[in-house]
Amino acid sequence: MINIKDIFLSTRNHFTTLCKGLETEDYSIQPTEFVSPPKWHLAHTTWFFEQFVLKEFGNNYIVYNNDFSYLFNSYYNNAGERVLRSNRGLMTRPTVEEVYAYRNYVDAKMTDFLDDNPSGKALEIIELGINHEQQHQELFYYDIKYIFGNQPTFPTLENNVKLQDITQKEEFITIEEGIYQIGHNTSDFSFDNELSAHKAYIHTFIISKNLTTNAEYIAFIESGGYTNFNLWHAEGWDYITKNEISAPLYWHKVKGDWYYYTLDGFKPVELNKPVMHISLFEAYAYAEWKQMRLPTEFEWEVAADYLNYGQLWEWTNSAYLPYPNFSKAPGALGEYNGKFMINQHVLRGASIATPKSHSRKTYRNFFQPNMRWLFSGIRLAQ
Repeated sequence: MINIKDIFLSTRNHFTTLCKGLETEDYSIQPTEFVSPPKWHLAHTTWFFEQFVLKEFGNNYIVYNNDFSYLFNSYYNNAGERVLRSNRGLMTRPTVEEVYAYRNYVDAKMTDFLDDNPSGKALEIIELGINHEQQHQELFYYDIKYIFGNQPTFPTLENNVKLQDITQKEEFITIEEGIYQIGHNTSDFSFDNELSAHKAYIHTFIISKNLTTNAEYIAFIESGGYTNFNLWHAEGWDYITKNEISAPLYWHKVKGDWYYYTLDGFKPVELNKPVMHISLFEAYAYAEWKQMRLPTEFEWEVAADYLNYGQLWEWTNSAYLPYPNFSKAPGALGEYNGKFMINQHVLRGASIATPKSHSRKTYRNFFQPNMRWLFSGIRLAQ
């Protein structure tokens, strides 16, 4: 039976494994505000355990470096001041070597702590910290792809995040109207935004078993989808117009053919792969063009057992809002999800970069509607 120390060490080691293909120069770059440098991810996830476990519950714990809380806190106002998010890429110090030394120091202290019969409360925070680190491992893939995908030589990275072909014909399933239970209701780990379990009334609807493919999306592009304002939200139309967007992120037209960047290199768009790096704006416009719509997050959860999912996060037509009886934890950890419940939309499912333990039908991912660098796709409903 795997214990929490084994899970902790496995999770920590996995992150360093993901970074083995990086050069030192890759660790500190931040090409845009929403991308964090790999070095920052490695340090921030370490700071989480130092800040919320070792400093809180450890006996006579000595902080590795008093500056690191300021450098590597993300958004926890209760934990003190921090570097502006947009300035994370300006830090050449601490060095990559020092960040790895920081990880080793905290991991050793955490190993000793876990061997010393920690309290139930401490174990709950450690479990949250493990899941938090796994989220950052997925964000690492988003960020390094953006870092590499905006370089002129399109560097590659050894990886295990491969999309599979969708070979089935378009197929829809019907979900009958009724009252269904929504939300997490088992003893397994969940984030607070998955609680509390509650009932929701669902009208009869149909939903596609599969994600939209590149071939299907190319038909939308070539029909003038990006030039027909009738298909777009007003905000979406303004966004693509201002930013001159005419295709998914990382797509390029080369001598009349579509190419795209993947972590395996720059290649012709693979027609049977699911279309990827789609904003909510684009997903909505595509659904309008198909005379369909996006599912709500409640419809998605009800239908999840019948769907082929797990390749890409799927935009829903649901604003990110609290469930009935949702409550935030006190202090800094209460900032984890609740304060972001405005101006964001829910995505459901998982992606090829999602840790397996995060692939559950109640998981609520969320991003702003213009975001495209995440591993996101489209599923239609009606």
